[in-house]
Amino acid sequence: MTTPDDATLRRACDELMARDPAFQAAFAVIGLPDWRYSPPLYRTIARMIAFQQITTKAAASIWARVEAALGEVTPAAMLAASEDELRACGLSRPKIRHLKSIAEAVESGALDLTRVYHGEMDAARAELLAVKGIGPWTADLFLLSCGRLDAFPVADVGLMEAYRLLSGHEDRYAPKAFTQLAESWRPWRGVAAHLLWGWINAERAKAYSASGGEDA
Repeated sequence: MTTPDDATLRRACDELMARDPAFQAAFAVIGLPDWRYSPPLYRTIARMIAFQQITTKAAASIWARVEAALGEVTPAAMLAASEDELRACGLSRPKIRHLKSIAEAVESGALDLTRVYHGEMDAARAELLAVKGIGPWTADLFLLSCGRLDAFPVADVGLMEAYRLLSGHEDRYAPKAFTQLAESWRPWRGVAAHLLWGWINAERAKAYSASGGEDA
């Protein structure tokens, strides 16, 4: 699995647009979405953990310090780093526990990211979720980044807000209802996610530009 080719993305977009006009509106703005591909490595999951529940700008600064402190972000490097070193980078104690737990699982072989990368999706997801520190959102996002066309980050606020705006609804779907709605987008839920992300990021960029570079 790698980044999906343009022919596959076009087929997926055509099918999604035929099912839901929200995707027609998204496609009209961004065309084929750019796929957020990352290699199936420990540092990919570690970065996802570091970026959770804080602003992108703050997370990027923290992650840059982590990379500077550890060099290559590997399980061995994470396990060798002290909590004080990692706290000095800006990581919270819960995130440090999660990062070390995942590193231990990879080092011991309990979590085999090569097997996850090549395996059947439900089995791959189950292997990820068996590790303390990896929740459903992180597991789904990791699978999506590896090129899984039907992986879908459950309860992703950005996706729910993008769909609300595109569909003209006053209120967002609740997470459970949105997950149920996404079932109708199979086997292209990952492409649907990229269309929604691509559209809302384009809208944010336009708003930022219109404000003269000030946060909208």
